[in-house]
Amino acid sequence: MVRKLATKHEQILQHIENLEVGNKISVRQIAKELLVSEGTAYRAIKDAENKGMVSTIERVGTIRIEQKKKENFEKLTYAEVVNIVDGQVLGGREGLHKTLNKFVIGAMKLEAMMRYTGAGNLLIIGNRTKAHEKALEAGAAVLITGGFDTEENVKLLADEFQLPIISTSYDTFTVATMINRAIYDQLIKKEIVFVEDILTSIERTFFIETSDNVGKWFELNDETKHSRYPVVDDSLKIQGMVTAKDVIGVDRNLSIEKVMTKNPMTVNAKTSVANCAHMMVWEGIEVLPVIDDHHRLQGIISRQDVLKALQMIQRQPQVGETIDDLITNQFMNTTEAGGSTYRCEVTPQMTNHLGTISYGVFTTLVTEASSRIMRNHKKGDLVVENITVYFIKPVQLESILEIVPKVLEVGRKFGKVDVEVYNEGKLVGKALLMAQLIDR
Repeated sequence: MVRKLATKHEQILQHIENLEVGNKISVRQIAKELLVSEGTAYRAIKDAENKGMVSTIERVGTIRIEQKKKENFEKLTYAEVVNIVDGQVLGGREGLHKTLNKFVIGAMKLEAMMRYTGAGNLLIIGNRTKAHEKALEAGAAVLITGGFDTEENVKLLADEFQLPIISTSYDTFTVATMINRAIYDQLIKKEIVFVEDILTSIERTFFIETSDNVGKWFELNDETKHSRYPVVDDSLKIQGMVTAKDVIGVDRNLSIEKVMTKNPMTVNAKTSVANCAHMMVWEGIEVLPVIDDHHRLQGIISRQDVLKALQMIQRQPQVGETIDDLITNQFMNTTEAGGSTYRCEVTPQMTNHLGTISYGVFTTLVTEASSRIMRNHKKGDLVVENITVYFIKPVQLESILEIVPKVLEVGRKFGKVDVEVYNEGKLVGKALLMAQLIDR
């Protein structure tokens, strides 16, 4: 397991990571400093932006920002605020990388406003120059609504304190709504677990090279007691996977390339754990190699890692509610002699433009009811294979639905559920769901 020299792309990312937060970055500057082409520099900077290391702002440029930890997702940098509100930076560009902890709407008298405005805040206000000045002195950045400018002395003050003063053409209410929405979206993203959160990194991953023979598998097996290893070439690019099944009874001097499974299924760092679970269940895979954009090995993820993560997700408090949460939080369970029935009211969020229940919401109701009834039969999670909705009538706003799932068949690894949906005693929908079961 010889470590390879970093590529130019990796060297640029390392260079960007080592820059101080707040530094400006340009394609030309990176190309000149690291002796690479501008195309290579551009691609690496875009990759750094995707990884949350830099932020590009119109009329300002690309700035090194602090990478967010998961627990800090609900906080925005001033640079992100500029992007959200299509803003123009009037002063204090050096402070764009800073994180704001609260925003204050300046719709009161100056003295009262200053009682609520402090360090790390963002004051959202119109063309009140005195308030702009006082906010900066209190350690807060300023967002001026309505497309107004401010005085030169205020811009100089912003530069001195390294606190951004931003102008946007939107009104105060729209700006507050846009920022709230951005924070809310990030709260939902915070709950989603990705491969990068749980993978075994390349430094701790055991792998075999294409130049090795089958004997290498036995050496690693004695050392680690694992039975599955990725196979890579001399550039760490993934070439295959080799398991105990591949090497049993095989001559140990045979090349590993002769026995490995070529073109294995892989994932990248931004693949969701839920997606990994689906791949592993359907393909019967125990270990997935994690690769980067150039197909180089970054680490591995095992079925045990995925199951632990899925269980952790279920125990997490959901801070930002998704559409699925809004729908299923209304579920009321009534157990009767014939089995379980779930009741749910059709709210405005659940309807289409005609005011009747949307098809997507209907499938969510069917899936949730099926998941709940299957949990009564087997402790575990569902991976849905197929939903067939073969009858649905329009159901209008504020209707009370009764969802009646019936288990048709349940095996060790799969289940079939028939679901009927009623409104005021009349059948309004029928569906058949087939799913694989993941044991806890």
